[in-house]
Parts: sequence; C-alpha cells; structure tokens
Amino acid sequence: MRCCIVRHGETSWNADRRLQGHQDVPLNELGLAQAEAAGRYLLNRHQQTPFAAIVSSDLMRARQTADEIAHALGMAVVSDPGLRERHYGQFEGKTQTEAEAQNPADYAALVARAELDAAPGGAEPLQGMLERIERSLWDLASQQADHAVILVTHGGVLDLLYRRAMGRPLTGPRDAPIPNAGLNWLDIEAEEAGLRWTMVAWGKTEHLTGASRDEIL
Repeated sequence: MRCCIVRHGETSWNADRRLQGHQDVPLNELGLAQAEAAGRYLLNRHQQTPFAAIVSSDLMRARQTADEIAHALGMAVVSDPGLRERHYGQFEGKTQTEAEAQNPADYAALVARAELDAAPGGAEPLQGMLERIERSLWDLASQQADHAVILVTHGGVLDLLYRRAMGRPLTGPRDAPIPNAGLNWLDIEAEEAGLRWTMVAWGKTEHLTGASRDEIL
C-alpha cells in the first residue's frame, strides 16, 4: 500500500505554539489555503496514479484538510479515530511556557519521551498510541494492498510512523521535520510478522506557498 500521509493544515493553536492533542481546533485561514494547495497537488498525482481511498483522523483540523483534498479529487473521506493525535492530558491547550510553569517535571518527561509506557501529566502513553495507529494501518493495508491511499493525520502520529519506517527508537527527541500540510510517502505492507515499512519521501512542501510550521513535540 502506497501511502501519502498528510499532516493537517495550520490552526490558530499551531500559530500560538499550543499543544492541541484531542482538542477539536479548526484550521485557520492559512491552514485552509494549505489544504487547498495539497488538494491541487494530489489531484495531479491522482490523474496519473489514482488513489483508492482518503482516510482521516476524525478531529476537525484533520477532517477539514481531508475534505479539501477530497473535494479536489472528487472522492469521499473515511474517518478513523485511530489516526488521532496523542492525548496530552493536562497539557492540552498550553504553550511550552505555560506547561513548564504548571508541572515542570511531567512536562519535561513528556518532551523527553524516555519511556513508552509513561503517562506524564495524564498523557496517552506512546505504546498505547502506537498500538491504536498500527491497528488502523493493519486493517487499511489488508484492505488496500497494491493500492495508493491518502491518510490525513497529526504531527505526533507522523513522528511515530517516521521512526517505524526508519528503524529509529520510539523514545527520545524527534529528529525529522513534520510541517503543516507536508506530504510524506511510505509503503506499508501487512505481513504475518506485522507491518513492513518502506520510506519513500518525507516532509515535502513544494506544493505550498511560503513557510509551514513544524510540529512542536
């Protein structure tokens, strides 16, 4: 399954550098323009090699991005809560400064990503997040083998997918860009031993005009 994995467009909370998590924040004006630009680019790809499906996180910022892409391609969107962002517990809605002031030890642990089973500040453990993402991708890869699909999701999800595809540890600081409305290409295959990942391209923003904000965590 060839996947074009799109991070949602910009929101006002991205601009303010606030942790969004499961909070349902809509795209801002720039984010809508980014989503439209992604749709125009992916239409050209679709005309060359058709996409079989568009699957999106059910959170508003991802769904709005997916809807713009779907409108351009003349397709429907399937919502999948398994592609949601990580839940950041008590830190949702906080800037880095606010989070550090509220609970410095737990926020430092959240940023450090030192343990897969840790839930600093009531955040979703990375292990649990990874398992729900892989369940969704296993089902999709089983259904869409040998097809191309578009996934619309979030920075935290993309970070884990990058690590999986590159064979990197799932803990520790992030080391790859994850820009708003960036396009990321992976091949994913469902095998008896689990999902097999192949990196194709990452963090592409040539379809966008101007800068795109990177993920903060």
